[in-house]
Amino acid sequence: MSDSTKPPESERQGENRQEQRRREPVFNLPGVVTALIGLCIGVHLVRAFLLTRQEDLLVIVRFAFWPLRYTGGLPLDLYAFVSPFTYAFLHGGVAHLAVNMIWLAAFGSPLANRLGPLRFLGLWAATAFAAVFLHFLLHPYDAVPLVGASGAVSGMMGAAARFAFRIDRSADRPGFHGPVLPLWAVLRSRMTMVFLTVWFVVNLVVGLASGSAGTPEIAWQAHIGGFLVGFFGIGLFDPPRSA
Repeated sequence: MSDSTKPPESERQGENRQEQRRREPVFNLPGVVTALIGLCIGVHLVRAFLLTRQEDLLVIVRFAFWPLRYTGGLPLDLYAFVSPFTYAFLHGGVAHLAVNMIWLAAFGSPLANRLGPLRFLGLWAATAFAAVFLHFLLHPYDAVPLVGASGAVSGMMGAAARFAFRIDRSADRPGFHGPVLPLWAVLRSRMTMVFLTVWFVVNLVVGLASGSAGTPEIAWQAHIGGFLVGFFGIGLFDPPRSA
């Protein structure tokens, strides 16, 4: 005698797939995000444990972003052209590195799953460059090096806001879904507007308070440069959607 209460095979398979998704590790990062995090951590470990102080200083001189390099009458060598991108892989300490990598994993993963690795790297490069470009416009004679992935990560936050942080969690690789929202729709999203307000206020307060009482100075204007390009430019990197 057959059991009439037994679910059909297709339903059992669907339940098994859902159970498998629930058992997947929380940090199931896209390969391109894992590679960027690994590169940033690897660079920091090499600087911390394998290089002498003089060698590490040479790395900063060559690969960090120095506004004075372009306005101080110095020759524009190869490092002048690569440092607007390589600075993003250098960090001032473990805390600086950890905060950037956590936010990179959080915002970069759904973005990379939507864009794909090449478009995602293009967005990373564009926002990293935009960050130092705005910093340069505001501080063209600054002799302090700029390091860190904060500008690129801020760009990913700006891009995420154009999707109102909507993530398709039913997909095998959860990513932002739906079209890139027009500005009027973003302005009507309460959650997105709260995020934008808090983000700008925190960056302004922390940035203006930094550099005092022996604390390191935070290039908060660079964060805004990256954020704005991510927010307004994400449509240039978003792959075409089938109708």
